Amino acid sequence: MPTPRLSLLRKARLLAVSALLFAVMPAMAMEPFTADYRATYMGMQATGKMTLAPESGNRWTYSLDITGAGARLTQSTVFEANGDQWRPLSSNDAQRGERGLAAMLVKNRNSSATYDWSRGVATWSGDVNEDRAGPVRLQAGDLDGMLMNLALVRDFKSGNELAYRLVEDGRARRQVFTPAGTEMIEVQGRQQRATKVVHRDGARTITAWIVDGLPVPARLLQQRNGRDHVDLRLTALR
Repeated sequence: MPTPRLSLLRKARLLAVSALLFAVMPAMAMEPFTADYRATYMGMQATGKMTLAPESGNRWTYSLDITGAGARLTQSTVFEANGDQWRPLSSNDAQRGERGLAAMLVKNRNSSATYDWSRGVATWSGDVNEDRAGPVRLQAGDLDGMLMNLALVRDFKSGNELAYRLVEDGRARRQVFTPAGTEMIEVQGRQQRATKVVHRDGARTITAWIVDGLPVPARLLQQRNGRDHVDLRLTALR
């Protein structure tokens, strides 16, 4: 029969091994998904689809497509993922009013960004003003607007500060989200408790509702001058 001292030694060794395994354990693997959203874009009813798809190596494409009422908004980002360290490589942002009221309300625009980490700069091309073409110096941890959606959920789950250096539209700016309580919202036909986090920057406000177990916000609301600009509400995830 083992002595109490030997039993304690064995327990101590097991705890040490467990701690070592936890320390070297890789970050939770990123999983592809497709999320369907009910959308409102500049007051027009639409549908949205958000997808995360693997590319070669450790590269992923994260995209959003909103269509409805004659308008179309598309955004996509290609990024590298090394564990919980993500960095954008390129992105595209386009909007178009194709018919009806949307043809008058939506200004056609198409722009692309390149994040050249070997040179340490980001540049923009397409429908951009000359003073917003870059270059902008990159720093470790920089994100673009699309990638920030995923980072919000990742960092909220980890208990990390929701603070980011956002590099897009020819400039770098800091965005900090603060918790604003919890509330019940409908997600995929069921009522679920969500934590609301908010970022305010002058006339712009971004609000995200984060639900445990979901890889993306259950709802995203962008407001300008107090008016809703884009409102996405999750209806299905697969």
